[in-house]
Amino acid sequence: MLRITALLRAASFTALELNGSTIVRAFTKRSICTALRPVRCELPAAPVASLTAAKLQPPPTVRHYAKGKDKKKDKKGAAAKVQINEEQLGGLIDLDGLRTQMEKSLAAMKDDYVKNLSLRSTTGSIETLRITYEGKDYQLQELGQVVRKNPKTLVVNLVAFPQTIPVVLQAIQRSGMNLNPQQDGTTLFIPVPKVTREHREGLAKNAKVLFIKCRDRIKDAQNQSIKKLKKQSNVSEDEAFQAQAQITAIADGFVKEAEKLMELKQAELLGDK
Repeated sequence: MLRITALLRAASFTALELNGSTIVRAFTKRSICTALRPVRCELPAAPVASLTAAKLQPPPTVRHYAKGKDKKKDKKGAAAKVQINEEQLGGLIDLDGLRTQMEKSLAAMKDDYVKNLSLRSTTGSIETLRITYEGKDYQLQELGQVVRKNPKTLVVNLVAFPQTIPVVLQAIQRSGMNLNPQQDGTTLFIPVPKVTREHREGLAKNAKVLFIKCRDRIKDAQNQSIKKLKKQSNVSEDEAFQAQAQITAIADGFVKEAEKLMELKQAELLGDK
C-alpha cells in the first residue's frame, strides 16, 4: 500500500515538472515574438499647409564676427598721424626757433659720430675734442699739444694749462672713443686700443650713449616750447592740445632720424654693414 502511494506521488511530480517546462517554453516563445514585432507609433496628422510653409523657410543665417585680438592688432597697427599746421603752430610758438634747436642737436650728434666713433683713434679726433672749462668751450689743441708717440700711443702735453687737466681727462673718458688716458705730471698718455670685437662693441655702445644725449636735448626743446605755450592766456584748451600734439610730432620726427643714424653707425662699427 505504501509503495503504491509513493509511486503515485512520484508520477504526479513528474507530470508537474513536464507541464511547468512546457508553460515556460510557451511563455518565452511568446515574449520573443512580441519583442520582434515592429512597433507602430501613431502621431497626430499635421496640416498640409504648415508642412509646406516649413519647407519653404530658408535656413538660418550664420554670422561670423571678428575676434577681439584681431581688432586690437588693427587698432595698434594703424596709429593716427598728426598733421602739422605750420601757419597755426607758428602763430602760437617760435616754430623756426624750435626746429633750429632740434637740428643743432642732430648736427652735434653727427659731428660726434664722425670725430669720436672711429675704429682707429686718430690724432685729429683728439685735437678737435671739445673741452668745457669755466663755462667756455675749447678744442683740446687750444689747451695743449697732441702728438702720436707711436702707432699705439697718443701724448697730450698740457704744461701751458695744467689747471685744465681734470676736465680734459673727463672729456677724453666720456668722448665715446673708448679711451683710457693715463696722467704723468702735466702729460697725458692715451693708449690706442686694438680693433677687437670687444672694442667694436664698446664703440657701438658709445654710439647709443651719444644718441640718448641727442634725444634728451630734442625732448628738452619740446618741453620748453610746451611750457611756454601753456603760459599763454589767450590760447584755448583745444588750440593748446592741438599745438602740443604737433610739437610732439615734430620732436618725434627728429628722434627717429637720430635713431636711424645710430643704427647705421652701429652696423658700421660692428662690421654688419
